[in-house]
Amino acid sequence: MSQEATEEATRETEEAGTEEARTAEAGPVEADSVEAGEAAEAVDPAKTAESAEAAQTAETAETADESEQPRPAESSDSPSPSPGWFGWRRRYPRTAHGVTLGTTVLAGVLLLFALLVPNRLDRLGPEAFFRLPAEGILLAGLLLALPPRSRRLMAVVSGALLGLLTVLKFVDMGFYQVLARPFDLVLDWILLDDAAEFVRETFGRTGQVLAVVGVIVLILAVLVLMTLAMVRVTNLMVRHRPTAARTTLILGTAWMTCMTLGVQVAGVPLATKGNAEFVNNRVEQVRAGLKDGQVFQKQAAVDAFAKTPPDQLLTGLRGKDVLFTFIESYGRVAIDDPAMAPQIDAVLKEGTSSLKASGFQSRSAWLRSPVTGAGSWLAHSTFLSGLWIKNQQRYRSLTTSDRATLNSYFRKTGAWRTVGVVPGVRRAWPEGRYFALDHIYDSEHLGYHGPYFSWTPVPDQFSLEAFQRLEHGKKNREPIMAEIILASSHNPWSPIARMVDWDDLGDGSVFHQIKKEGTDPKEVWKDPERVRTEYRRAIEYSVRSLTEWVERYGTDDTVLVFLGDHQPVPTVTAGSTSKDVPVTIVARDQKVLDRIADWNWTDGLKPAENAPTWGMDRFRDRFMTAYGPRAG
Repeated sequence: MSQEATEEATRETEEAGTEEARTAEAGPVEADSVEAGEAAEAVDPAKTAESAEAAQTAETAETADESEQPRPAESSDSPSPSPGWFGWRRRYPRTAHGVTLGTTVLAGVLLLFALLVPNRLDRLGPEAFFRLPAEGILLAGLLLALPPRSRRLMAVVSGALLGLLTVLKFVDMGFYQVLARPFDLVLDWILLDDAAEFVRETFGRTGQVLAVVGVIVLILAVLVLMTLAMVRVTNLMVRHRPTAARTTLILGTAWMTCMTLGVQVAGVPLATKGNAEFVNNRVEQVRAGLKDGQVFQKQAAVDAFAKTPPDQLLTGLRGKDVLFTFIESYGRVAIDDPAMAPQIDAVLKEGTSSLKASGFQSRSAWLRSPVTGAGSWLAHSTFLSGLWIKNQQRYRSLTTSDRATLNSYFRKTGAWRTVGVVPGVRRAWPEGRYFALDHIYDSEHLGYHGPYFSWTPVPDQFSLEAFQRLEHGKKNREPIMAEIILASSHNPWSPIARMVDWDDLGDGSVFHQIKKEGTDPKEVWKDPERVRTEYRRAIEYSVRSLTEWVERYGTDDTVLVFLGDHQPVPTVTAGSTSKDVPVTIVARDQKVLDRIADWNWTDGLKPAENAPTWGMDRFRDRFMTAYGPRAG
């Protein structure tokens, strides 16, 4: 072949190579055209032969050039799977595919869980997760509609917010289990410190540290995992946009249909907008919390006795020892619940009879506490101040104000020495000054050298005996008004002290053996029925301690007012929403009870089911009116 022919063949080969490159970029339509042209050229055999020979020559030259250059490990144009960590995706493609699929499924399940999980344990059933969440459907539609950059940002933000929402639901679960109400985003942060302290007292310092660290780790894990899950599911929807769009449209139509027709599964609506309602309720809660301070100030400014002269206050009780005694967690459930009623009823009947034999009469009714499960100080301050102290903000406002309490009115008269017996106080209690107590006996000043009973530093029987030794039993003393808080019936009710001979109490060392014989709270709380049993036994112990003290040390001048501060935790109340607690007045002087005859309270230590029920904040004014100069 001549040199001219060879050069012409080479040019044709280069043009063909250029054309092939263009065909690869042009797509299917241009490729078809090239193929048609090549078919037309195939009609000329001579030209085809020349082209083949030229192509072979060019290929030989190209090969020679490549042999002189270093060969890359892998062509950048050749497709290859993502290597993954240390190339495991390439080495184990089936495993990599399984992990990818499993991770995506878990991400979807996690998001569905977050969207549908309720904020109460008693609603945490299978039916809760067979619903259509409106928020999830709307979010999916929004993510599909957004441009890439906005979509990525939206996925991260919505994942983090959904994680925060899930954490708040978990916190609500705990609050419902203890306080029978949701967590207040404005007012309840201080209670987290109290919760940590309770864990320390129950499970020790190590248990407290582990619990706090565990909670922090759990919160961070929920936030991170929820964000990653949202990003992963969003990427999946984008890769399969047509299918995702159709699915979202179908689910949206199904949601509207189910909502319109009221379709339910196991009594639960199939279409839900629970998260939107949850957020709306929290927004309203925050607004109410921020406004509550102004409302409370107006209420606190009204006091019917603020201008009453001291010599006209509490004239019907002059010369009497008046004891206001709170029994921790002594709620209506102890009297009404069929599982506890027989034993508690027996203790109350026994106490009524033995007090009557000692010359004492008693009247009982119900008060409605502002709290349930916990928050004793809120109930105490409600009872003493005549204001509805339902949260920590109100408590702080009250204890920094000049609002008068029952204690301060007794002290204002100058006719009583005011003392407090508060064995549950184990550290500084600056609010104690507000309650107008001339002297406060906390757990460190009762002379007790026995063991703690879980949360309770001092058994009730010893606290009452210490009050007798330190104040009530002194000779030539002035009348006493005492605020006494009995803490043996405080959660977790394990182990429990038991009654011993009053003469054997000594310094409390006798309780060491009693504690060893008691139950372990970690074991008790594994079984709700055991919890309820231990609660009942604790109430029995507290009531017996108080009634036996009155029989032993009470006089003609003794006036005892005792009550529960709140209902126990939901584990004990078993779903009851009542906040009622028993209240009883005991006195030997019939004139004291005659003053409250128009209250229509029940005779004895046990209030009748239909006995009067007052808000706890109404007691102060009614009590002062009954024992003021206007009473007959």
